[in-house]
Amino acid sequence: MEQDGTSVWARLEPFLLGALQVPPSAKLSLHYLRKMAAYVRTREGCYPLLGWPMWRHIACGKLQLPEDLAWLYFETFDLLTPHVPEERLGRAEALSQCSSAKELDRVRSKLSVDTLQFLLFLYMQQLNRVSLRTSLIGEEWPSPRARSPSPSSDRETKTNSQNKNWDDQAHLTFVQTHLSDLLELLVEPGQLSRSGQAVRDSQISAEAVQGLSFLLEGCVSRGRTVHPVHRLLSRAPLQAQAGYSQLSRSFSLQQLQTWLRQTLCLNPFGTSACLRSGKKLAWAHQVEGSMKRAKIARNTHVAPPGSRVVLMSQVFRQTLAKNSDKLAGANIKVHRCTEAFIYLLCPLRSVCLDKCRNSTVVLGPVETSVHVQSCENVRVVCVAGHVAVGASSRCTLHALTPTRPLLLPGNAALTLGPFHTHYPSLEDDMAKAGLAVVPNVWDQPLTLGSEGHPPPENPPYRLLPPSEFCPMAIPFQMEGDTCEIPGGLPPPYKAALDERERRVQEWQTTVKDARLTKDQRRQFQALVEQKFHEWLLESGNRQQLDSLIPPIVAPGGSGEPSGSWVDTYSPNHRPGERTPDGPGQAARQTPTAR
Repeated sequence: MEQDGTSVWARLEPFLLGALQVPPSAKLSLHYLRKMAAYVRTREGCYPLLGWPMWRHIACGKLQLPEDLAWLYFETFDLLTPHVPEERLGRAEALSQCSSAKELDRVRSKLSVDTLQFLLFLYMQQLNRVSLRTSLIGEEWPSPRARSPSPSSDRETKTNSQNKNWDDQAHLTFVQTHLSDLLELLVEPGQLSRSGQAVRDSQISAEAVQGLSFLLEGCVSRGRTVHPVHRLLSRAPLQAQAGYSQLSRSFSLQQLQTWLRQTLCLNPFGTSACLRSGKKLAWAHQVEGSMKRAKIARNTHVAPPGSRVVLMSQVFRQTLAKNSDKLAGANIKVHRCTEAFIYLLCPLRSVCLDKCRNSTVVLGPVETSVHVQSCENVRVVCVAGHVAVGASSRCTLHALTPTRPLLLPGNAALTLGPFHTHYPSLEDDMAKAGLAVVPNVWDQPLTLGSEGHPPPENPPYRLLPPSEFCPMAIPFQMEGDTCEIPGGLPPPYKAALDERERRVQEWQTTVKDARLTKDQRRQFQALVEQKFHEWLLESGNRQQLDSLIPPIVAPGGSGEPSGSWVDTYSPNHRPGERTPDGPGQAARQTPTAR
């Protein structure tokens, strides 16, 4: 696994955020990408940077991909590219000023991506390919031989059934299986055979190896400093092992491939390592009668940027609220949470909700993507660079996003609504994540079919009717200046809200003009409170309100129990304030034992 103490592994984020969780079009197979690799090396304006106009020409004219899909790949790759927040905010301002498709295309035409890295990104989409025959990732259709016991059979079965984007073993297997193909995409066309394959004495230039750093990184001699693979290969001892020639400034393809196979290992900052040795955060409260505990682990105290992970699993009938540097800039996975209410109110790198049920998740600004996968009856409230939903049903998404929400195959009965909440530091957090209030295309989803097939005729979503809209109140005290929903509400929703407020004022006026006696007022108040409490019990919101009460600390205790994740806020909800489900209703919370 290691050679002279050097370790190389698959980077987490390209697979986590870059591989669309849908089988790719056949036009992204190695055969076509080889042709594309040769084409871009011989055309002006394609190498070393590939602009949007040329990629659209290749994707739509050569590969016959729909333009929306071509832009989706280009846009997704750009999200993975490091940009300072000021650059993203400047681009958002330019896009928001576009009043026509022509102006929008002119702004997009200024964008470009690293050509070789983009080729690897396109090939990486094979991660989620499904085939009845032997697939590109080495899985087989069941057969007597395939059923024979082997040390890796259980692992392969588990990998096939899990979310491969989060499975670091799947990432390693993918690189090991397709390493020769990945390297061939970096070879100059003159060193390829007529069939497009690399010949035995092919060379890879030092500049091309930089493209490989999109997928691979590592460290030397068990050191803690992580370097992209091209930086590792700038060291003389490693250059010799990888077949570097000072005369041609290039690496021998065969020797480089051999060296990589000898040094490839499992990502030491991946999800497996986080579960095995990450810092565990115990759940301090437990619901009476509940047999489950929330399991939370993180590697943010040791992992470099881009590999910081927080894993949350089995939050059951509990409230989790956090605003902490332990979360800022991390990739969050919320897994198998049921009847939970989760508030993560700080800038985040990415968030994945996987197999969650009957829960509400409110997020701070997410720099890259929010992905909802295999969820049911989940409400997500977020500001995010990109939003995707796949294989989910009866979920509601309140989003502020500059990119079209991506609806992957398998969805049913989704609801899309405008972003409808705020907390005091929200605008500051948005600035840190490089997210602006415009453009906001939450209501313009892109429905994607499987393997390039057209989307279903009946859309799997609806836009939230204004008559059903209510803003959400976040019931915690925090520091900050944001006191309203960033960007405001779309006019139809603002009008519906104003009408509801008018009716409330009319009711209050009617009660005032009734000139009730003191006893009548007391009886009337008791009746209203009785009906309200009956509704709280019937709807389950009574427990939600109860969970906002701080836990009782035993005499001599030191305050909040160690490890609690409800440790950053103070409850700040008063009956009658607007909440997720309407005026006077309970904040969307669930109980923790006190």
